[in-house]
Amino acid sequence: MGLLDKLNLRQLKARTTHHLAKSTGNRRLAAKARTEEAEAKLLRTQDEILETAKEIRREYGMRT
Repeated sequence: MGLLDKLNLRQLKARTTHHLAKSTGNRRLAAKARTEEAEAKLLRTQDEILETAKEIRREYGMRT
């Protein structure tokens, strides 16, 4: 399982928790789930940025 798959699972877990919290009326759990979902999105974005930087370095022969 790759890193991107883990991030997708993390976001899916947060969404599921958020829907469960909304259906039960648990506002605190819903807020926590929204925070976890936002964090998962940020981690995914970070991974995409790092991957793009690696591709640019490979294409133009730059070293880190």
